[in-house]
Amino acid sequence: MSVFDIEGVYKVYPDQSGDTCRVVVRDVSFKVEENEFLCVLGPSGCGKTTMLNMLAGFEKPYLGSILYRGKEIEGPSPERAVVFQEFSLLPWMTVLGNVEFSIPKSVPKEEKRARAMKYLEMVGLADHIDKLPRALSGGMKQRVAIARTLAMEPDVLLMDEPFSSLDEQTKGRLDKELLSIWSKERRTVIFITHSIDEALTLGTRIVLMSASPGEIRKEWDMTGVTDRNLMSDRMLALKREILSSLNSCSCADGAPRFIEIGD
Repeated sequence: MSVFDIEGVYKVYPDQSGDTCRVVVRDVSFKVEENEFLCVLGPSGCGKTTMLNMLAGFEKPYLGSILYRGKEIEGPSPERAVVFQEFSLLPWMTVLGNVEFSIPKSVPKEEKRARAMKYLEMVGLADHIDKLPRALSGGMKQRVAIARTLAMEPDVLLMDEPFSSLDEQTKGRLDKELLSIWSKERRTVIFITHSIDEALTLGTRIVLMSASPGEIRKEWDMTGVTDRNLMSDRMLALKREILSSLNSCSCADGAPRFIEIGD
């Protein structure tokens, strides 16, 4: 059984007049398998985040179905944890407090601390547990956010461009740290990104969405790629191929951007 089974999904939003709806996601179908690191790539406004929100249960499809382990998604669940673009840390809590806060209250205090420390050590912040968020750099804040999410011990990590606000050097370093964590934890990850380099670094599979209304245009299986050196001949060729496909992903041919209410 797949972790996610997405079939014929459409997502629309009413415009200001209320007479028509804007089509954001159009007829999207794909599966996500156990322990995949799926990178979803596409131009701005193509519906990547909207798709992630539906997988998280924050939104529902207009048409089609999204199954999580064979069951329809009814709403948010701690089994499907989200790492957002914004750090969303509680400013009055320490680093340790922020991570412990995500762990269920039913977990005994000592176990809760041990679990929080495990993931703070994993993201390299064990020496900063008493600091408040205002004393941290952007990269450190996002590492706290990742540790906090991992401490929930979810089945799936849904990551919405978590490093997009960071400089390239910091982003590259966190990509490598995230890949190391994934190799140890082996959770299923769906990672939204604008960056081809990031997708090539992280993904076991890369899915490309078209410009709005978003459709699945192409995908690349990366499971057999062991050398992730972005300057290698194979990776440069893949980058050129993906970039060419991305540049050609204009509005889906013949796909309506608006539909009449009731259609």
